[in-house]
Amino acid sequence: MADDRVGDKLFEVETGPVPAEKRAPAGAQKRFRHYDQSQSFLLPPSLDDWLPENHEARFISDVVDDMLDLSCIYDSYTEASGAPPYDPVMMLKLLFFAYSTGVTSSREMERRCHVDVAFRWLSANAAPDYRSLSRFRRRHLRAIDALFVQVLALCAEAGLVKLGRVALDGTKLRASASKHKAMSYDRMGPRIEELEAEVAAMLAEAEATDVAEDEEFGADKRGDELPPELATKEGRLAKLRAAKESIEAEARVKAAQKAEQKAKERGASEEEAQAAGAKAAEEATLSGRAQRNFTDPESRMMKTTDGFNYAQNAQVVVDEKAQVILAHSVSNQAADAPQLMEMIEATEANLGAAGIDENPDTVITDAGYFSEKNVTDATDAGVDVLIATGRLKHHEQVPAAPRGPIPKDATVKEKMARRLRTKEGKADYARRKAIVEPVFGQMKVRQRAGFLRLRGLEGAQGEWALHSLCHNLRKLARANV
Repeated sequence: MADDRVGDKLFEVETGPVPAEKRAPAGAQKRFRHYDQSQSFLLPPSLDDWLPENHEARFISDVVDDMLDLSCIYDSYTEASGAPPYDPVMMLKLLFFAYSTGVTSSREMERRCHVDVAFRWLSANAAPDYRSLSRFRRRHLRAIDALFVQVLALCAEAGLVKLGRVALDGTKLRASASKHKAMSYDRMGPRIEELEAEVAAMLAEAEATDVAEDEEFGADKRGDELPPELATKEGRLAKLRAAKESIEAEARVKAAQKAEQKAKERGASEEEAQAAGAKAAEEATLSGRAQRNFTDPESRMMKTTDGFNYAQNAQVVVDEKAQVILAHSVSNQAADAPQLMEMIEATEANLGAAGIDENPDTVITDAGYFSEKNVTDATDAGVDVLIATGRLKHHEQVPAAPRGPIPKDATVKEKMARRLRTKEGKADYARRKAIVEPVFGQMKVRQRAGFLRLRGLEGAQGEWALHSLCHNLRKLARANV
């Protein structure tokens, strides 16, 4: 019960029908609306009447029903036997609306189908269990890319894509992995030896037990039963061996790539560079501090906003006009520089698939993407890039207000730094933060995209694609309000 003042009179407000002896004094003329939770409706109410006409769920429902080609999903259902699954149209509507509103847990989606009017309206009063929702999401991760392109085409048709300046940036997404379920390379060797000894001892003990029981009871036992603790230790041993091999393979690949790059910079031929890479791979030295996580082996330790955590590096290319995402990707490499050309190529591929014949005028990125190779590769591909160079070394001098011809002996870095200090360069680069940074803020706050639910690199890529698609859907919804 709570006090409610109206004017100078004090009334008692209850959460149910108020008995006559507890009602307001006779002199009070204030009347309250009738409230009775046990009252029955004469006719079953329609959920359609409960959802506002301009609700986001209605827009998502219309898009899925009328504007998307879902053949990429329906074609995967080829098995006629078994119980009929939920309609993919309904499941997609639930996923899109859930991710657009920050509900990424399949268990929470199931709960909302019981208590949330918008979810009940989208599911037509059905309540898919969380297993069905989770399996549907995992099963159709690759189809999300095709649907992303279709939504991008809708954004272009609505006039939300300008393709003047676009910005590329990355952000770290926390992986579904615990710091306590990881081990460094130095600890893996001794631990593998310990587990091998324990497994051998348990197998010997099991063999001795089998022999004794055969002598006492006869040889009727199958002999292939594993004690639970033995199966657990063998599973740990297999994970440790796989993690150790993964660290060694990654070290060899990195050493080979570094050696090949250095050989090419010295002017070596392709065959000589490959030979140098192969030799470096054989002689690769391993860092004892390199780690692998056993919950999500494909995640990597990266610096996030709250310290070092197991994470994935998510990338987006964003158009300036309405902050529509043009391309997306996820990598387990902490560095951004290796992603530049891949993201430029992905942007052009998505635009072509969406029926957009133009390409961006300028791609703007921060210093994390700068390398002379990236600038050269982009220029050779006919792409205009504007990349911050970071700090210049003592021997790299660029005038504060550059005028006149560029020196012939200027390096790629000096030329880029000179361009960034021109009036036009400053104006272009000043727009970088305003284009791409709000997108990460909107996705991490509204959609709770900063934490991944799915494990593995493929799962992370599919979930980030789903977040990117839903971000564009929200932009499209606002444009159609």
